[in-house]
Amino acid sequence: MPPFGFLHMRVWASLFGQLLRSPRAVCIREVHFHSQFAEAVLTSQLKPQQEKSNFIIKTPKGTRDISPQQMVVREKILDMVVGCFKRHGAKRLDTPAFELKEMLTEKYGEDSGLIYDLKDQGGELLSLRYDLTVPFARYLAMNKVKKMKRYHVGKVWRRESPTIVQGRYREFCQCDFDIAGQFDPMIPDAECLKIMCEILSGLQLGDFIIKVNDRRVLDGMFAVCGVPESKFHAICSSIDKLDKISWKDVRHEMVAKKGLAPEVADRIGDYVQCHGGVSLIEQMFQDPRLSQNKQALDGLGDLKLLFEYLTLFGIAEKISFDLSLARGLDYYTGVIYEAVLLQTPAQAQESFNVGSVAAGGRYDKLVGMFDPKGHKVPCVGLSIGVERIFSIVEQRMKTFGQKIRTTETQVFVATPQKNFLHERLKLIAELWDAGIKAELLYKNNPKLLTQLHYCEDMGIPLVVIIGEQEMKEGIIKLRSVASREEVAIKRENLVAEIQKRLSES
Repeated sequence: MPPFGFLHMRVWASLFGQLLRSPRAVCIREVHFHSQFAEAVLTSQLKPQQEKSNFIIKTPKGTRDISPQQMVVREKILDMVVGCFKRHGAKRLDTPAFELKEMLTEKYGEDSGLIYDLKDQGGELLSLRYDLTVPFARYLAMNKVKKMKRYHVGKVWRRESPTIVQGRYREFCQCDFDIAGQFDPMIPDAECLKIMCEILSGLQLGDFIIKVNDRRVLDGMFAVCGVPESKFHAICSSIDKLDKISWKDVRHEMVAKKGLAPEVADRIGDYVQCHGGVSLIEQMFQDPRLSQNKQALDGLGDLKLLFEYLTLFGIAEKISFDLSLARGLDYYTGVIYEAVLLQTPAQAQESFNVGSVAAGGRYDKLVGMFDPKGHKVPCVGLSIGVERIFSIVEQRMKTFGQKIRTTETQVFVATPQKNFLHERLKLIAELWDAGIKAELLYKNNPKLLTQLHYCEDMGIPLVVIIGEQEMKEGIIKLRSVASREEVAIKRENLVAEIQKRLSES
């Protein structure tokens, strides 16, 4: 709709034209009509403005703004994570924020209801991506890529009830690392677990443990316990909640809501409370029921080989074979894992409820779901829960009162006198051209004390000061903000002296 002024002008132009060519009585009626029309247009345009006074300014539920202070912490975490991915030879990939809806459906089991659908645009039904794994599988199939080691950092969206305190949002960032291709068993899987250990150790979040299981062991366990095959995914989804709710509540859900026989649920309960290391794997090999299931034996065999490689990597003590780990997403086919933080060694059992900070697993059939001929590309990968990690780090910084620099400015250009803006501009341009991060105040005649206080507040380490005396002598004063010591530097040597000091700091 055109602005009111434009409409108003057109209405009265039309009226004026009619006045020139219509009888007087008709003109009076037209004047009255057009006046009412103009008044109605004005009222309709003013009404939304009046209603805006009741408008609440907020971010959508489950989202947030990230302040400059938070971004500094966030970037450090992401740099550390991405640095680890690169160290292991991954190349970066990006995919669209939304996919064709059909690409995402039936890939996430019960969680498919959490996918955000978009309105029909141009004849295509679209959905925001739920994770970075399914788009990666689509990319491999679409481009006929058979081998790839990639990492991806990007936002994903889930239509769930957010719990901001625990770092759960509807819009959040994921950091994924995946290895696609046909390789000898458990070598890529072991590297993924090694990467998780390196990242969690490097971030210094405290003690942690990575729970490991295998979907084949889970499915074998369900089979020997008497779970109907049609209920495997539904029961797996219930088991996946054991890190959030008690076994009693999980059992109730399986029996009362999913129709599982109570005695079958009790048999599952005997297994899901077991966790340990290689000795537990050996014990499961001897289990009277599991040892009769080929699928479970295949999974146990790969887990045993995995622990052999993890020992060689020096991280076996950080890994726990845990039969309660389910990872409810439908696309997992083999080894699955999830990292949780431990508050203290003495509280290890209770602190499993602290929450997952990284997870992943093997998904050998997902690429084949996109390939017209069903060609499979085995894949294994991991996702770092940076939002959860960010929440933990942010809380710690608040607790210890740590101050964060929001800029990387190295040098501030100041003057103690009036009418030196031109000289400051020439000087700062020289610093910028030399690759030095520099700032000045956007005032013609700022007070020197104001400029120095700004440097202290922003944590800027160096100040260059130019004035009349410095101009006459061909020098620049270089001041250390921390020590408040000043030295005179020849103008032509200033850049070299600053670069030298910055390299030493």
